[in-house]
Amino acid sequence: MSDANLLQECGVALHGSRWHTDLARDLDVTDRTVRRWETGYSPIPSGAWVDLRRLIVERGEALRGLAKRLP
Repeated sequence: MSDANLLQECGVALHGSRWHTDLARDLDVTDRTVRRWETGYSPIPSGAWVDLRRLIVERGEALRGLAKRLP
């Protein structure tokens, strides 16, 4: 799996099919930067992967907590 594919999977998992702008905001970069990463025009910095992992873990914990509260 390429970095671009993994980035896309993370973006869709976090924000759905229109993920570029929301993920860019989460990572404090422009949506153009995210699109450059996605196309492979610019490499994805290691710090972005660290931030993505944190975002996914936080979202997972929030969803698990919410699931426990459902009847």
